[in-house]
Amino acid sequence: MRSLPPYDGSWASSTERDRFGRGATLTTASPDRANERHRPLTSWFASLQAALHRPLTCYYLLLAASGLLLTIGLIMVLSASSVWSYQQTGDAYQIAKRQLMWVALGVPSAFVASRLPERALRRLAWPGYFVAIGLLAATQVPGLGTTIHGNTNWLGVGPFVIQPSEIAKLALILWAAHIYARKESLLKDWKHCIVPVLPGVALATLLVLWGGDLGTALVLFAILLGMLWVVGAPMRLFILGISAVSVMALWLASTNTERRERLLTFTDPFQDFHNTGWQPAHGLYALASGGWFGQGIGASQQKWGYLPEAQTDYIFAVLGEELGLLGTLLVLVLFLTIAYAAIRVAVATEKPFVRYMSFGIVIWLLGQMIINVGMVLALLPVIGIPLPLVSYGGSSLVPSLVALGLLIGFARREPEAASALAARRRNRSAGLSASSSPRTKAGWRS
Repeated sequence: MRSLPPYDGSWASSTERDRFGRGATLTTASPDRANERHRPLTSWFASLQAALHRPLTCYYLLLAASGLLLTIGLIMVLSASSVWSYQQTGDAYQIAKRQLMWVALGVPSAFVASRLPERALRRLAWPGYFVAIGLLAATQVPGLGTTIHGNTNWLGVGPFVIQPSEIAKLALILWAAHIYARKESLLKDWKHCIVPVLPGVALATLLVLWGGDLGTALVLFAILLGMLWVVGAPMRLFILGISAVSVMALWLASTNTERRERLLTFTDPFQDFHNTGWQPAHGLYALASGGWFGQGIGASQQKWGYLPEAQTDYIFAVLGEELGLLGTLLVLVLFLTIAYAAIRVAVATEKPFVRYMSFGIVIWLLGQMIINVGMVLALLPVIGIPLPLVSYGGSSLVPSLVALGLLIGFARREPEAASALAARRRNRSAGLSASSSPRTKAGWRS
C-alpha cells in the first residue's frame, strides 16, 4: 500500500483555506488572532493600573467614596426613620432633619481638618486626649450623664445628647499617632510600643466599660491592637492581649442577663424569636426580602415597627431590603475603596505621623463597619455599633467626617499630588488670562 504524503493543508477546501489561512493546518489557531482576542482585556488592565498610579488617584478616591457613602446614608436615614419619627414626633422628616444638621456641621469640620498642617494637628494631640478622658468621666457624674438602652455613656448638652466615646476614638488615634511619631527611632524596643499608649487607651476603655458599653470598648481595643501591629509590636503581646480581653469580655457578658442571652442566641436568633432574637431575626428578614435589586427606596416593611433601631445600628438591614444585594455590596466596596486609598497614602508617605494616623483611621472605620455588618448578618452578637457615615447620629457622623477630612488632607499634601494640584492651578490661571486677553485688546481698540 502506498503511503500518503504529509498533510500540509492543501487537502482543505478553498473555503477552509480562506478561513484558516493558506498553508495553515486546520487544528492550529493563528497566534496573532489569539493575541488580538486578549489585547482588549490587557489594555483595560493597563489603563486601570495607569489610572490607579496617578498622583491624585487617592485624593479623588477618598473624596468620591466619602461623598457617596454620606449621600447613601442621608437617603437611608430618611427612609429608615420616617415611620418611627412620625410615631414619636408627628413629623416623618424630624430625624432626617437632625441628620442633615449634623452633616452641615460635619462637612465644614472635615474641610477645616483637611487644611490643617501637621504641626497644628499634632499640637492638638494631648489636649484632645485629656478632653476625651474628661468627657468620658463626665458621663458618670450624676446630673450630667444620660442612660440610653442601659448604657450611661451619653452627655446631655442643651437639647442635644452626645456620646463622648465616639469623639474619644478619633482623639485616641490622634494621640497615639503623635506619640509613636515622636518615638519612631525607639519603637524597636517593645516597651516603647506599650508606654504610654497602652495605659492611656486602657484608661479610656475602662471609663467606657464603667458606663456599660461593651461594644465601644471592644472597638477601642481593636484600634489599640491595630496601632500596635503597625508599629511592629511583638506577637506575644497580641496573644496575651487577645486572650485577656476575650476572658474579660466573656465575664462581662455573663454578668449581664441580656448580654448573656444575646451571646447564646446570636448564631440562631429564631430560637428566642420573641425576646433577644427579635432584632437580629427581623434584620435577616429584611436582608432576605431585598433580593438582588431590593424593594425600592422607601419600600421597606421591617421599618414599620418590626425592626428596632432601624435608623441606627440596623440601618444596613433596611439598606439591604430597599437596595438589595447590589446596594449592600456597593456600600462595602466604598468602605474598601476608602481603606485602599488611605493605606496607599500611609505606605507612600515618609512622615511617621501621617502613616500612623492613616492606619489608625482605617482600622477604626473598617473595623467598625465589619462589626456592624457582622452583627446584622447574625455572625456576631448584637453589641450596638453604628455603621460609619450611614447610621443616624451626630456623635458618630461628625468625628467620622473629620477623620476622612484628615485622610483627604494627607492625600492632597503628598509631594506628587501637591505638585499636580499646583500645576493644575497654574494651567487654570494661564487659561483664564489667555481667554481674557483678546477681550482686553478689543476694549482698547474700541
